[in-house]
Formats: sequence, structure tokens, C-alpha cells
Amino acid sequence: MSTNLPAIDWLIIAAYLVASMAIGAWFGRGKQTAESFLVGGRQIGWPLLLASIVATETSTVTFLSLPGQSYADGGNFTFLQLAFGYIVGRLLVVAWLLPMYFRGEYLTAYELLEAKCGPTVRRVASAIFLVTRNVGDGLRLLLTGLLVAAATGVDFATSVVLLAVCTAIYAAVGGVASVVVNDFVQLITYTAGAFIVLASLLGDIPGGAEGAWDFAAETGRLKLFDFSLSLTSPTITLLAGVVGGAALSMASHGADHMMVQRYLCARTQRSAALALGLSGLVVAGQFLLFLVIGVALAALFQADPPDYAAGGGDDALIGYIVHALGPGLRGLVVASVLAASMSTLSSSLNASAGVAVADLGRLIGIKGEGPGAVRAARVATLVAAAAQVAVALVARRMEASDDVIGAVLAVLGFATGLILGLYALASALPRVTTAAGVGGLAAGCLACSVAAFGVGMSWPWFSLVGSTTTFCVGWWLSFFAITKAAE
Repeated sequence: MSTNLPAIDWLIIAAYLVASMAIGAWFGRGKQTAESFLVGGRQIGWPLLLASIVATETSTVTFLSLPGQSYADGGNFTFLQLAFGYIVGRLLVVAWLLPMYFRGEYLTAYELLEAKCGPTVRRVASAIFLVTRNVGDGLRLLLTGLLVAAATGVDFATSVVLLAVCTAIYAAVGGVASVVVNDFVQLITYTAGAFIVLASLLGDIPGGAEGAWDFAAETGRLKLFDFSLSLTSPTITLLAGVVGGAALSMASHGADHMMVQRYLCARTQRSAALALGLSGLVVAGQFLLFLVIGVALAALFQADPPDYAAGGGDDALIGYIVHALGPGLRGLVVASVLAASMSTLSSSLNASAGVAVADLGRLIGIKGEGPGAVRAARVATLVAAAAQVAVALVARRMEASDDVIGAVLAVLGFATGLILGLYALASALPRVTTAAGVGGLAAGCLACSVAAFGVGMSWPWFSLVGSTTTFCVGWWLSFFAITKAAE
């Protein structure tokens, strides 16, 4: 095992990983119930939940791929338009879906579907979540493994396995309380790392911040709004950002258990609403920070780009971290990228365990709140970690590292949009038949497939296409069933 890192960097990285696992051990002490393991005993305050929501949706993809949106030739700040839709979508979730989650003491997001749609629809929705969540986060793990391998000299497979093992340990031992506290630490860590990278870049650019600004103005990178009405634009338009982004945010933060789990941990509905509502503004600020890093990176490399920058924004930023930062700083930034990755992966593992045990456990004889539930959830956490490692290794073998941010958001938008359509159906009708629910999901999946692979529609629209199709077809099938019964 060769290494490119001096001892000080290894110490920083090791200290961060040990601290994460120590937090898990602290919250794992004593006897735990399913409620404490999966929803923190419903006693977590809104500041921690706000940090956890933001850290959970900020992964290595955000840290490494988002700067590529403004780094590339023709790049600019139009990706920030997506944040406008994110803010709108979260406020709609606060007004519409959040009250539904506080009408009962649920352990997962999909429990409330059973009352209106039946157990089969609940299980299908849970299965969709498990598959797409672990595929999407396996791709996130891929990107982290690339950085760790480049920065440390440890081979890719070993890097991915070690990261997954460390994350799975604290998620499996401490449950969601450990995950939320670690998210808070990780938010501070990766934000500090991002500012370190930006400060280093501005120090290296001739003319500093002023030189970077002049470069951005001359190359059109300050462009923020794109008023095109195209639904197939490869870049974010204002229409796609606001409308598609709002639908995507409603789906990801209203119908994805990884996020809904945070609200279920809240002391009150008001606390959950405050955390969710403020998270959109914080994420918009983060988007801006990472896009500025991309512009600074492009300004630095405009005249004589090094060999490591030839592969695009991801490679350029990874190369800069590895080759340009000095001892100590490089360790801090590598730790910050690990923090961004682990915040998402730990939330994904814990949420997957909750859905596997509470929603699907009865299929194999596990009661969601029985004495064996915590033990089963810990096993499910480890299984989910193994699945995400497998996805990362297969994707690496297929060399599927280009435009990872688009791939991840497309996969998750594809799935959560379908489930959002189910929630709309459950809200609109007093009762949804199994045939209507499953049929709506199948039609939504088909519509998304046509939109993505037939029409070539851009990924911010997938959630809207999936949710509206699922709702309309489910509504029609329910109306048909009622008419048939009346005859």
C-alpha cells in the first residue's frame, strides 16, 4: 500500500474517521428500541435536523462535480437556478406533506401509504426506494473512492471498502442519533474544506479574487438566468430550475425516506418545518460556493492547464487537491470530502435499514417494533453498505464516472417522482386500490423511461413526469374500479 500523503495528513484523516466511529459508539451505548434507533426517540431539535438535512443532500458529488458545471468551457452559474425550485418545493412539502407525517407516529415515510393504498403498494414503494437509493449512493461512493485513491495512493477498491466500513460502523451502532450528530460535524468539516480550497485557488490566481472575477466576466461565466423554454436542454434553464426543481425537491424531500426520516425525528411539526424550510436557503448558498470554486479553478488553469485537468471538472479539482495543497491542508480537504460522502452514505444506510425492517420485515417474520428489530436494522445497515460498495466497484469497472451529478440526480428523480405521485393520489382519494397504485407506478416508470431515453428530456423534469403520470393513471384506474363496482 503506497502513499502520497505525509504523516500529518494521515493523522488528520485517521482522527476524523475515529471521531465519527466514537460518536456512533457513544449513541449506541445502553439498550435501544426501534423508535430510538430509527427516529431518535422523536426528540431531536431543529438546529441539528437542519444541519442533517443539508449534510445529507450534500455529498461528494456536490463537492467534486458541481464545480465542474462552472469550470467547463461554456460553464456558468445557471445551475443555481435549480436552487430556486428547491426552495419552492420544500415550502410546498411543509404545507402539504409534513402535516400528514405528524398525524401518526410513523417509523418510515411509506407507512402512511398503507392506510390509503394497502400493504402491497407500501411494499412496492419501499422496494423502489431501496433499489434506487442504494444505486444512487453507490455512484456517490464511486466519486469519493476516486479522490481517496488519487490523494492517498491506496487502490480504489480498498478506499471504497474502508470508507463504507467506517460509515456503516457508526450508522449500525448508534442509529439515527449518531447519524444526525455526525452530520452536524460533517457539515462544518466539508464547508471548512471548501473554503480552504477556494482560498488556496484565489491565492494562486494572478490578481487574486479580482483576477478571477475579470476572467468570469470575460468568459460569460457570470450568466445566471437561461430563459430558454426547451425541455431537452443539457443545461439548467429557469423553467427547468423552478418548475422541475420544485417537483424534484418535493419528491426528494417529501417522498424519499432518507429525508422524511429527519422530520420523524423532530420533537414537533413546527421544528421539522423550520429545519426543512431553512435548508433550501443554506443549500442555495452551498451551490454558490461550489460554483465559485469551479470558476476559480478555470481561471487558474486558463493559460496552461496541467495534465491532471484534462479529464474535466472532477479530475481538475481532485488533481488540484492532490498536487497543489500543502501538507496538513491536503489532509483537511480530503477529510472534508470524506465528510461530505459519509454524511450522505450514513443517512442512506440508516434509512435503508429502517425501510427494510419496518416496511418489508414482516415478509420474513420481523416485526418493525419487536425486540429483534434493532438487531435486524443493524444487519440491514451492513447489507446496504455492501450493496453500495458493489455498485461503486461495478460502475468503476464500466468507467461510469462522467457527469456523476447528472446520473445520481436522474436516478433519484426517476424514483422519488413516482412515489410523490402516490402521495398525491392518497391525498386526493378516500381509497386507492392496489391495482390503481401499482398501475400508476408502472405507468410513471414507463413515462420516465420514454422521457429519458426516447425524448431525451433533461433530468430536472423526471420527477414531474413521473409524479403526474403516476397520479393521472392511478386516478383513472381508481375511477374505473369505482364505476365497475357501481355497475
